[in-house]
Amino acid sequence: MGGFSLDKVIMIAVIAAILIGPERLPQAAEWLGRTTRRVRDYARGARTRVEEEVGDDFGEVDWTKLDPRQYDPRRIIREALLEDDAPAAAPAAAAVRPPRTSPLIARTFSAEDPPPFDDEAT
Repeated sequence: MGGFSLDKVIMIAVIAAILIGPERLPQAAEWLGRTTRRVRDYARGARTRVEEEVGDDFGEVDWTKLDPRQYDPRRIIREALLEDDAPAAAPAAAAVRPPRTSPLIARTFSAEDPPPFDDEAT
C-alpha cells in the first residue's frame, strides 16, 4: 500500500481542478476543508470519550496485544483441545496420569483395540 507522495497529491489536485472546473473549485475546496475539520473533531471527541470511559489506564493499554490480526485460529483451537481439564491443585495426581494425546494426532488401531463405532451416525 503506497502512501501519498507530493506527486500523487499534485496529480489529484490537477484532476480535481479539471473535473470540478474553475468556477466551482473555491466552493469545493471550502467544502473539503469544512468536512476535514468535522471528521477531525469527531475523531478527537471519540478519543476523548474513550479516555474518559477507560480512565487513567488508557495510556497503559498495550494495543498490539488486542490486535485481532495477531491471532492464529489454528493455535487457539490446538491450545483449547490440549487444555488440561483437571484442576491444578493435585500435583501428585498429575505425575501418575498418562500424558494426554491430542485428538488431532492420528492413532493406530489393532484388532484387539478397534476404533470407536457410532451406529447412530451411520
